[in-house]
Amino acid sequence: MTALLKRKNISLSLKVYFIDALSAMALGLFSTLIIGLIVKTLGDQTLIWFGDNIISKHFITMGLTAMGLMGAGIGVAVAHRLQAPPLVLFSSAVTGMMGATLGGPAGSFVASLIACEFGKLVSKETQLDILVTPFITLLTGSLVALSISPLIAQLMTSLGAIIIEATTYQPFFMGIIVSMIMGLVLTAPISSAALGIMLNLSGLAAGAATVGCAAHMIGFAVMGLKDNKPASFVSVGLGTSMLHISNIVKNPWILLPPVLSSMILGPIATVYFKMSNIAAGSGMGTSGLVGQFTTLTTMGWTQDVLIAVGLLHFVFPALLTYGFYRYLVHRGKIKTADLKLDI
Repeated sequence: MTALLKRKNISLSLKVYFIDALSAMALGLFSTLIIGLIVKTLGDQTLIWFGDNIISKHFITMGLTAMGLMGAGIGVAVAHRLQAPPLVLFSSAVTGMMGATLGGPAGSFVASLIACEFGKLVSKETQLDILVTPFITLLTGSLVALSISPLIAQLMTSLGAIIIEATTYQPFFMGIIVSMIMGLVLTAPISSAALGIMLNLSGLAAGAATVGCAAHMIGFAVMGLKDNKPASFVSVGLGTSMLHISNIVKNPWILLPPVLSSMILGPIATVYFKMSNIAAGSGMGTSGLVGQFTTLTTMGWTQDVLIAVGLLHFVFPALLTYGFYRYLVHRGKIKTADLKLDI
């Protein structure tokens, strides 16, 4: 059995399924739901700014189409990460859509993952491979979509609803917890974007999550300026703080400044600024400025909201994290080159 799994490139590994595959799911989300939301928002706003025009309408149509194909994007991304053969890879677009239809993003992920592994098992085992492989992949995906996907989706949605409700009633303490956890998830080799969407975070909880992620991204970008080229600021600040994961393993002290910043800014966001967001932007932080676009779309493109976003997503994370960083440098906990990136 072990030899068969190895030959089929199937690794029964929690790392592969819950870290690598989730990261791939995030890419599928970026390529469909998230970019679609940005394009649709651009279309909506330009309609308001410039009146009725064909370009804005095209952006809206393009965005809605991309958002509607979220399941296909997740399916293909997960199958690609699992190194699926072509027939399984292409069929995964359908299994992902079936899972998304019946179970949302979490359901799409589960249906795609399980169907992909079954498809790989039968791939190239018969002379009718062109029929057998996609049939088994689709059949498995449909059965998972009908049975398991809705349960997984309900579990994730219920957990998200508890977090949202708790943040509404205890914005101070939950602001600390949500901001800290989502920031840590973003920096770890796990997809905070996928987690936020699967939990369907919204309102104050999503606002705190965005601030926590921004604290890590901007924080690590600022701390790493001395050890890296200026271009690294963009790679980390508008890309991902996950680039520093190897440096964190070498010296865990560098994780403390952004964690403290996220814990301070989380309750400020929930209690004083009443920051709100939607699931698609909750785990994005400042990556591609998606979290800022969705925050502005949710709260309104007003001067007050723009100032709040600028302060909580950029200015305060930079100042607080740098202050904690300098203190730890002074205490000898962080040294030169501890944040050096090999990029």
